[in-house]
Amino acid sequence: MDFEHSPRAIELQARLSAFMDRHVYPAEALYPEQVENGHRHHRPPILEELKRRARAEGLWNLFLPGDHGAGITNLEYAPLAEIMGRISWASEIFNCSAPDTGNMEVIERYGDDEQKKQWLEPLLAGEIRSAYAMTEPAVASSDATNIETEIRRDGDQYVISGRKWFTSGIHDPRCKILILMGKTDAKNADRHRQQSMVLVPRDTPGIKLNRWLPVFGYDDAPHGHGDVTFDNVRVPAKNLLLGEGRGFEIAQGRLGPGRIHHCMRTIGVAERALSIMCKRLLSRTAFGKRIAEHSVWEERVADARIEIECARLLTLKAAWMMDTVGNKAARTEIAAIKVKAPIIALKIIDDAIQAHGGGGVTEDFGLARMWAHMRTLRLADGPDEVHRRAIARMEFRKYM
Repeated sequence: MDFEHSPRAIELQARLSAFMDRHVYPAEALYPEQVENGHRHHRPPILEELKRRARAEGLWNLFLPGDHGAGITNLEYAPLAEIMGRISWASEIFNCSAPDTGNMEVIERYGDDEQKKQWLEPLLAGEIRSAYAMTEPAVASSDATNIETEIRRDGDQYVISGRKWFTSGIHDPRCKILILMGKTDAKNADRHRQQSMVLVPRDTPGIKLNRWLPVFGYDDAPHGHGDVTFDNVRVPAKNLLLGEGRGFEIAQGRLGPGRIHHCMRTIGVAERALSIMCKRLLSRTAFGKRIAEHSVWEERVADARIEIECARLLTLKAAWMMDTVGNKAARTEIAAIKVKAPIIALKIIDDAIQAHGGGGVTEDFGLARMWAHMRTLRLADGPDEVHRRAIARMEFRKYM
């Protein structure tokens, strides 16, 4: 394994870090202030200003390889995502935030020329945003073959009926397109050929936003997560992606990069939590000495550093394998880091909360919201149990 970064990647790391230091960290308190004081469904002005600056400096679409993006590999993108991950909303500044990243990858990889022109180009330009409608409240969506939303062919249209939830980003007024997964052939004997994916414009009649779904009390405005009903929603048949029965194929192509991007950012979250914790421990005195000098905290800080380094190395290995042997061959490593990264981040954040005493559970230090985001990540893009099951099965195959 070779984790050596190219001169281009090293240059991007330096430029991105400098941009964060100059512009993003100083605005960290202003962003939530503008969200709270403004219309919660609209982007705060500071975000739009920073996006203009980032694009002007060429720090844009860093996640996407090839002509549309920065032209870097998954391995080279990993430290960039980690840098952005240190502030929860920073990724959007560089047009590198979910669910848009995954949706852009889907349209870029599986869309036709017309679909790319209509939806990919404005997404790449940051002119619109998108949502991904997969999870459903009525079934265990961790087994995606359970998904019940119907996609029925009717002449030159598809008619969509069903209910989705945790459709992230749908509250944003700039959300103009959804990628929806549902069943086009519920009777197919191959359960993995029953599903398809279709592009659904947000303003299509029949889409009803039932409610905003808070996460541990946080509504994540202005992004948010929605509970959505699709009541006989009609879209042109040409909006189908790739073909009927190929939804699982698309989902696997989308979720591999999406999962590792989450993990890359999670390393940044863990680093930020450790930094906040260390500063607190060094600044407070209890029982006659700095809290940092109490052995229990030395152990916790040491464990945090060890776990971060382990998680970072596994993330880099998974990214390197995706680049060299492909996503399918890297599926064990992707699944492993998807389990590992959020768990170690949660432990470090929990210790940081403990280090802050009562202040840790308030919003004064941002740790409570950080914990809520990371706890949710143990469910997003597949729960831990599904990934552990996949890892175990691949392990057993070695001895069968």
